[in-house]
Amino acid sequence: METKIEPSGGKEDRRSRCKGWWWWWFFVFVFGVLVVALAVVTILRHYFHSRPSSGVPSHPGDVAEEYVNALGIAMQFFDVQKCMAGKLVNNRIAWRGDSGLEDGRQAGVDLSKGMYDAGDLMKFGFPMAFTATVLSWAILEYGDQMDAVRQLDHAHDSLKWITDYLINAHVSQNVLYIQVGDPKIDHDCWERPETTTEKRPLTQVNVSFPGTEVAAETAAAMASASMVFRKLNSTYSGLLLNHAQQLFAFADTYRGSYSISIPQLQQFYNSSGYGDELLWAASWLYLATEDRSYLRYVTVGNGRIFANWGTPSWFSWDDKYPGVQVLLSRINFFGAKETSVSENVGLQKYRETAEMMICRLLPDSATATSSRTESGLIWVTEWNSLLHPVASAFLTVLYSDYMLTSRTPVLYCSGKSYKPADLREFAISQVDYVLGKNPVKLSYLVGYGIRYPQYVHHRGSSIPINATTGCQDGFKWLHSPDPNPNVAAGAVVGGPFLNETYIDSRKSSTHAEPSTYNSALLVGLLSGLVSRSSVPKSFV
Repeated sequence: METKIEPSGGKEDRRSRCKGWWWWWFFVFVFGVLVVALAVVTILRHYFHSRPSSGVPSHPGDVAEEYVNALGIAMQFFDVQKCMAGKLVNNRIAWRGDSGLEDGRQAGVDLSKGMYDAGDLMKFGFPMAFTATVLSWAILEYGDQMDAVRQLDHAHDSLKWITDYLINAHVSQNVLYIQVGDPKIDHDCWERPETTTEKRPLTQVNVSFPGTEVAAETAAAMASASMVFRKLNSTYSGLLLNHAQQLFAFADTYRGSYSISIPQLQQFYNSSGYGDELLWAASWLYLATEDRSYLRYVTVGNGRIFANWGTPSWFSWDDKYPGVQVLLSRINFFGAKETSVSENVGLQKYRETAEMMICRLLPDSATATSSRTESGLIWVTEWNSLLHPVASAFLTVLYSDYMLTSRTPVLYCSGKSYKPADLREFAISQVDYVLGKNPVKLSYLVGYGIRYPQYVHHRGSSIPINATTGCQDGFKWLHSPDPNPNVAAGAVVGGPFLNETYIDSRKSSTHAEPSTYNSALLVGLLSGLVSRSSVPKSFV
């Protein structure tokens, strides 16, 4: 009888091995399915996130280190410009100290805060309020980006330093102090703010001497800031909103330009009109309150009168029309609650005008403006020439992010389509020029890069901290051949000539003088560029 010899282990062992192999193949199958699924998800994610016209990038995205560094420096100029009441905590500017402690005292008003306007020691309420509005707008749109690079607290502090001043300046419903100091007295001296002893008279607007544009701009500043502080300090936010509503009512009821009411103010920050500020303030009040009366004001009520639909212009401390158009485009992009047909028509007209403005800025558009240098910098005026390119780039990056967040793939300029990335590319070209990618290879942001202006037209920066000077003898520092002993970090100087040259001369206020509102616009622009991300659909 034959004996069948089985392999070692016999039938039972083979069965157990078969069972083991079954589990092995099941594991391989499941693992393979998971790998394939993960690969598909990765491919789809890459596909959608690499299409800026059809999806919203991650929030926040990868940071651009050069813009992060520039933002940190730009933010310091607000500390340089602070009128300081008492010792500051964490004062970042070693050569600044107490100043302006008596401002407003002759009228029983505390106007010791706020910021100096430029290279002088004046407090001009009109551009200061604009600075606050722009800074609020930047925080509302790009607060997450600021926070990610540790600049949000600085932005809040700088904004509140201005709004504290504006609250005190609004002493009653129809009275607003709009200026501290006399420009003639101030400009006849060259001295540090910490040592000045010259008289600093006050100027106010009221029902007898109205100032619609400055009252409305201050209302815009307070309304926008009320949204910034809503979660941080609800009581303070409510106070700001109450002041904003009172000031808007004052501005609208007693209409009149402060340049006409008080002619002696025309030499500095002369206003071209107040219609834009009324629309600007009402727009911010609508966003802060969701009160439809403000929306009707800018669309049905006063759109035809003030809006200049179809006529793009240049955003600045004087001209808020482009800002209104972009801000109300935001409402058109993301929708407003229970709007009427006529209100939507008005919003659409603002958006159409905003897009006309954007098309003028894009260099290869059929309607591209010729107001630019050979290297592509927007150039409108010789005085403070960097104001308009930085302001235009800020609005453009905002509009680009509105398109991204609303999943709007393209914008059309005379039949040619542009993606959000094209708008962003224009904004980058402007800020890169400011930061040193220009024919003279000079950074116009003081403190940034290897080469930046050394002779900034700025009193505090130009006088040694231990110098003892009075009003007139301080002019030796204006004429000194030596570079400024104190670096005005974050200052954005006036800018280059049309031929793209720059004379680094302290004597040239046209080209070498910085301003707080230039810095606010640059902060907004850089905050939008530090990373590619979406913006909030609502501020409320």
